[in-house]
Amino acid sequence: MSIVRLNHAVLFVRDADAAAEFYRTAFGFEELERPQGMRAVFMRAPDGGNHHDLGLFEVGPQAARPQRGSVGLYHLAWQIDTIEHLAEMDRRLRELGALTGASDHGVSKSLYGRDPDGNEFEVMWEVPREAWGRFERQATVMPLDLEAEVARWGAAAVQ
Repeated sequence: MSIVRLNHAVLFVRDADAAAEFYRTAFGFEELERPQGMRAVFMRAPDGGNHHDLGLFEVGPQAARPQRGSVGLYHLAWQIDTIEHLAEMDRRLRELGALTGASDHGVSKSLYGRDPDGNEFEVMWEVPREAWGRFERQATVMPLDLEAEVARWGAAAVQ
């Protein structure tokens, strides 16, 4: 047996409607279904191959926010296919007030954010494998210069 990839994530949220709107606006996810008798929403990335990428289960407005640094899930990482899309995501997350950080990991370029319930996520673009070089066996965290990375890795630069 070998795991191929993470297929989907399911999050507990205070308000399924508000959470669905956030993920629709930030990620472009499309709504699939709201199962009858449940306060839940299933969503899919329009260009992905999964049946659903995200499930949102409402637990009510009084639910406690996740405590940073406590035991539990730290974040989910959503991968996108171009460095230009990462720059677009940077713009969207800034507009939503959801961007919390950015890092260059050598093998990937990453943005970090929080949804309205405080669930943390990463949006990352993976550098082509042949360019990993010295970073292939390192867990590096450096400041991200997104403009420079778009100039280096963008479609116009690669041609």
